[in-house]
Amino acid sequence: MGAERTGGQPDNGKTSAADSHDMIEVRGARENNLADISLDIPKRRLTVFTGVSGSGKSSLVFGAIAAESQRLINETYTAFVQSFMPSRGRPDVDALRNLSAAIVVDQERMGANSRSTVGTATDAHTMLRIIFSRLGTPHAGTSTAFSFNSAEGMCQTCEGLGRVSTIDTDALVDTELSLNEGAITVPGFTVGSWYWQTLALSGFFDPDVKLKDYTPVQWDDFLHKPATKITVGTSRITYEGLLVKVQRIHLAKDRASMQPHIRAFVDRAVTFTACGVCGGARLNPAALGSRIAGRNIAECSAMQITDLVRFVRALDDPSVAPLTGTLRHTLDSLVEIGLGYLSLDRESATLSGGEAQRVKMVRHLGSSLSDVTYVFDEPTVGLHPHDIQRMNDLLRRLRDKGNTVLVVEHKPETIAMADHVVDLGPGAGSAGGQLCFTGDVAGLRASGTLTGRHLDHRARLRETVRRARGQLPIRGANLHNLKDVSVDLPLGVLTVVTGVAGSGKSSLIHGFLPRRDGVIVADQSPIRGSRRSNPATYTGLLGPIRTAFAKANGVKAALFSANSEGACPTCKGIGLVYTDLAMMAGVASVCEECEGKRYTPKVLTYTLRGKNISEVLAMSVAQAREFFPTGQARALLDRLAEVGLGYLGLGQPLTTLSGGERQRLKLAIHMAERGAVYVLDEPTTGLHLADVDQLLGLLDRLVDDGNTVIVIEHHQAVMAHADWIVDLGPGAGQDGGRVVFTGTPADLVSTGDSLTARHLRTYLGMRTA
Repeated sequence: MGAERTGGQPDNGKTSAADSHDMIEVRGARENNLADISLDIPKRRLTVFTGVSGSGKSSLVFGAIAAESQRLINETYTAFVQSFMPSRGRPDVDALRNLSAAIVVDQERMGANSRSTVGTATDAHTMLRIIFSRLGTPHAGTSTAFSFNSAEGMCQTCEGLGRVSTIDTDALVDTELSLNEGAITVPGFTVGSWYWQTLALSGFFDPDVKLKDYTPVQWDDFLHKPATKITVGTSRITYEGLLVKVQRIHLAKDRASMQPHIRAFVDRAVTFTACGVCGGARLNPAALGSRIAGRNIAECSAMQITDLVRFVRALDDPSVAPLTGTLRHTLDSLVEIGLGYLSLDRESATLSGGEAQRVKMVRHLGSSLSDVTYVFDEPTVGLHPHDIQRMNDLLRRLRDKGNTVLVVEHKPETIAMADHVVDLGPGAGSAGGQLCFTGDVAGLRASGTLTGRHLDHRARLRETVRRARGQLPIRGANLHNLKDVSVDLPLGVLTVVTGVAGSGKSSLIHGFLPRRDGVIVADQSPIRGSRRSNPATYTGLLGPIRTAFAKANGVKAALFSANSEGACPTCKGIGLVYTDLAMMAGVASVCEECEGKRYTPKVLTYTLRGKNISEVLAMSVAQAREFFPTGQARALLDRLAEVGLGYLGLGQPLTTLSGGERQRLKLAIHMAERGAVYVLDEPTTGLHLADVDQLLGLLDRLVDDGNTVIVIEHHQAVMAHADWIVDLGPGAGQDGGRVVFTGTPADLVSTGDSLTARHLRTYLGMRTA
């Protein structure tokens, strides 16, 4: 296996009977690109998994260990439905022994439910409600009387949402047309559709009459008539006015969960404003009238958490002492983890992936469970160096409660504090999946592996910085916590915008640059697409590939699209058959008809230089570059390789990509453009220490080609490499929102006194003032 072992672990990968239960034993792991590896992972210790992107870290930790633990738990509780529900696939591993219950704390967003907030997700709001039910005056009732999710506590006007919607009727209909002429412009109401028929055939108005000629009664029936049973022909159906139906089928959903075309319609047609009755507080007058020390529960929930901590500390009533103690612990953990700038009423759906992961972590810190396996996916994402140490302390606390903590991570500060390290590689994709090293950090440093060699590597300041060729001004920025910020961003250079999490970086850049001409934003947001979308379809690479196959075989190109004629009829070209389950997560199984190849047997008989279309789409970008040595396909593949995605599979579903991979994929698409302003948001996310140097080279090439590159980033190697730095702070939330430094990195480390300046000096080996 090429494994270098330290720390006394036997080379045969076996442990003695005495200590076998203190190890998670992995034998013959072949999930995805894992090369039949075997290893032991110590339980109740903190193990960090390292290696370049695509080396197999996630396949081992998430795809094998966590997946098998969760599969075994699921099968224990769902045995009674196995007869009709397909089972979750077992990972491709010979043996996994001594597993404990695994809890995955990942960067997935926390859902699009506007009723979910930081307070509800951490149970802090529940505790606050109980405290108000006991101490609030005048007394308003039990804790449910303070819940915006219960009928007893919510504002009846906005139903606990805190906002109401106003619909622009002109965005719904064209009054110059009749129903038969397509007067309704709402998605789903095209002429002939079911929704259209319930209106046009209702008998309340003539479908050939233009809407502008409706009588007042007809207009009211058309827009506002409540649900009414009517007879159309021989059928009894429910009629609703257009506004009533739009409110029910579209506006009752959370915006983030809408399909893109529905979201575009809602953004165009609907204006959301704070509820005029509760003022956006979500609660009814009785709940809002009950106060503690002059504040109601909505005002407490809207406070920055650092301020709320002080408010809770001042509550000294013995009747709620245990509750306030638990609440203080939760709030202190949020502050400690770098989220003190949030408020409890912040909607969960608005949190970034890194923020969401840290909120989930706080929930588990208060858990009384022990001997659990916690699995983290880059928990330092979105964290300034100042906050990484606090994150490391929290990981240690989880371990010290008797848990096994498994962390996939690239940051040297987190690798350095591990009890045990597993390094995978040596490369990515088919060049990875091997166990390069397992042991302690000292052994890793001495191992000679790519990670070991780069663990203490440091980027240097530029000897000379590039000169700006103009300015991109931002004036009077007040979005979120920004305090009337005015700043000039230099054109033609590499600018890094930095500052602690919550200092206002994203508000400044994403709030004021994307709408300007020539600005290209490549961020980590999900890529709009279905299960069918993959790098080949998203980049346009599939076009020249299909053309090449069609030309070589004398057939039409449509045959080589899994979304068209050549698709397997059973799985519709997805390669998987999905079973959606109302009671739990859906299950995907490989299509038995095409065996996951996505195409019909006839299509797979057509080849290009000995490979069929399924085999080509199974190639990595690096393999495909050798297969397509010239032409448009090669140009696109070169750009994908240039952004560090050489290991990515051409047919890999976009839904499996990390935030950093999605950003680099977007960047590859736009790299052919010149004279543009590129905005990147933490492009080092998911990058190995060795890959950061490649990214810096890419950023330099973009600038040297005549572009401007503006990067929101915490990684100190990128800060050191910049031509210009804009540092926001000095703190987060209310304590941030100001520009505390603009200038060159050299000026920052020589004269700056911000948190960024202090940490960058330490990184560069300079003395900190």
